[in-house]
Amino acid sequence: MKIQFCGASTGVTGSCHLITTENHKILLDCGQFQGGKAQEALNYEDFPFDPADIDYLILSHAHIDHCGRIPLLVNRGFKGDIYCTDATADLLDVMLKDSGYIHEKEAEWKNRKNERAGRPLIQPLYTYNDAVDSLKYVRPVLYDQLIELNEEMKIVFNDAGHILGSAITELWVTEGDNVSKIVFSGDLGVMERPILRNPTIIKKADYVIMETTYGNRLHPHNSMDVKALMNIIRETAARGGTTVIPSFAVGRTQELIYELNRVYDSDSEYRKDFENLMVYVDSPMATTATEVFKRNAQVFDDETKEFIAKGDNPLDFKNLKFTRTSEESMWLNSNTDPKVIISASGMCEAGRIRHHLKHNLWNRKSSIVFVGYQAEGTLGRLLLEGAEEVTLFGEKVQVNAQIHNLEGFSGHADRDGLLTWLKGFQKEPKYIFLVHGEPEAKEDFAKTVKEQIGFDPIVVHGNSEFVLEKDEIVNMEQAMADAIDEETLDSTRNNLSDIHRRLEDILYNAKLVVDDDISPEKLAKINNIVLELEKSTINLGVAVSENGKDEKNQQENISQMTQ
Repeated sequence: MKIQFCGASTGVTGSCHLITTENHKILLDCGQFQGGKAQEALNYEDFPFDPADIDYLILSHAHIDHCGRIPLLVNRGFKGDIYCTDATADLLDVMLKDSGYIHEKEAEWKNRKNERAGRPLIQPLYTYNDAVDSLKYVRPVLYDQLIELNEEMKIVFNDAGHILGSAITELWVTEGDNVSKIVFSGDLGVMERPILRNPTIIKKADYVIMETTYGNRLHPHNSMDVKALMNIIRETAARGGTTVIPSFAVGRTQELIYELNRVYDSDSEYRKDFENLMVYVDSPMATTATEVFKRNAQVFDDETKEFIAKGDNPLDFKNLKFTRTSEESMWLNSNTDPKVIISASGMCEAGRIRHHLKHNLWNRKSSIVFVGYQAEGTLGRLLLEGAEEVTLFGEKVQVNAQIHNLEGFSGHADRDGLLTWLKGFQKEPKYIFLVHGEPEAKEDFAKTVKEQIGFDPIVVHGNSEFVLEKDEIVNMEQAMADAIDEETLDSTRNNLSDIHRRLEDILYNAKLVVDDDISPEKLAKINNIVLELEKSTINLGVAVSENGKDEKNQQENISQMTQ
């Protein structure tokens, strides 16, 4: 078995890793390179493999640097299945279509310039229709379901806590009498953050592929940066300015809405100052992504579920307005009232945020607040590094606005969060490969891991390839027992207990899992059914809550659904 690193090996974008076994080829992610012109140019290069040879694509989550080259992969011959969580599948529909549209518009804009200059025309990386075509290969599954890809491979998606639907992938590969387990971290989230659950701790692995975005940095506590953000907004409004927040459409925007909701719907110290202050989410994709969040409440943390149970929508409040049209977006910059504008893209490389920066960077009354990672070569990184002047739409713009960096809002685990996750392994994996980080971050994290845990990780440089030694002989039943262990059994029992209080129709099935002699295969099948039932009941509860129905109607709806 071999692992070839085809992206996110020298930086934090373009995530793509190829697993080659005796009979199959699996791709982990197929992301777009983002940053300066040199990074963007990598997207047009040939894949270091034949896309037609890939049997499966396993997608960790829907951020463009992890999924953005999927339409190109399909264009160039891939016809396999794309496995991801159900929430990721919903977001993927939004992200890839938007990405295809952006590539088309950018190509049109460049071609107008090329025609005037007598240069040859270019083709977009892919189109909106290419994105639509690629979505037919998507096969959504739920967290914790054991999925058989073929007789030699099985996967489980675990919650990574990074964005909605983000997953840590466990992959079991059988070669002859040998079973090896590969764990791909995807992007790991931050512990105890709103809306999403904590990253899942994995106990066993032969090989680990792990992100290191913040491998040498620590975040401030989220609560500190929430307070800092509210202070910035209040002070900016007091001097008559606009607070502009470049934000990733998926994940960060929803967390900001959640935190602002808590201010507007509470008796906090800020409520009086914010009473007449409007908050605009100016990103059609972020607006649609927020709707997707509302449809996937089954993956929310317990605190957010409690909000919903009480009839409160944590992703909405009276002063919040979503703008979709270009006319609405332009009005925001002609209106001089103090306000908050949340807009994509998070690194300021495309989208409406660039217009808002053009109209606010020169204004000393305004504030620009960064709440996410800014890759090298991006406009966001330039502003954080103190640029005094930038070019937007061919025009030089002075940077007079206050620039703030609130890393406590980051969706990536920091150094200590990464260490906590790695410490969850009960024994050292054979190999730990560090990817998805700037070179210094990976090197520093490797040293920290060696000093604090005693593991000896490999820092991946460039598109390198590693041949993996065969594991000791283990049969698949033992491997599946690891996948569906006693902890999972307890979780399944608890889930059933919660469900059958309202769904008496499945009590018979609930009795099946209390049998101590149940086989791992049977338990896996029952667990999959329970997870599907749990999703149905939670999301039905959200729909009922939003429609203002009482508990009696909810019970009647659930009863009808299960008949």
